[in-house]
Amino acid sequence: MTPTQNFEQLNLQLPPAPAPKGVYKPLLIVGNLVYVSGHGPVQTNGELIFGKVGDEIDTEEAKMAAQQVGLTILSTLVTNLGSLDKIKRVVKVLGMVNATPDFGPHPFVINGCSELFANVWGPENGVGVRSAVGMGSLPENIPVEIEAIFELAD
Repeated sequence: MTPTQNFEQLNLQLPPAPAPKGVYKPLLIVGNLVYVSGHGPVQTNGELIFGKVGDEIDTEEAKMAAQQVGLTILSTLVTNLGSLDKIKRVVKVLGMVNATPDFGPHPFVINGCSELFANVWGPENGVGVRSAVGMGSLPENIPVEIEAIFELAD
């Protein structure tokens, strides 16, 4: 099955692709790599999810926010490339969690995005290298920001 077909089977909805809130491009193609700028958790109504993990939102809510960031990244890919099928594989994911100093399960939170990508591109092409780190704050107090690098399909 194609990535688009895999996504359709998940019964999830893409949010609107966000416009840049600064001086940067949401996506840049260099050679056969697609670099996607840091994205926040945009909901289907266009609103962001807010809150510090470990204080205002719990671990499970943060994991769902990370999945929503993944959906937002998918929306940017579709908006700019036309189809998820233009992507061959996930190369790298950098996940940042806006968490209290004592919060530890950053990798669990970022799994919300990584599991989504694995479901879209499969266990081999949907899983790349990854970092999951904690931050003292993120823009507008969003709980998760994620950037990613993808390889274009031939």
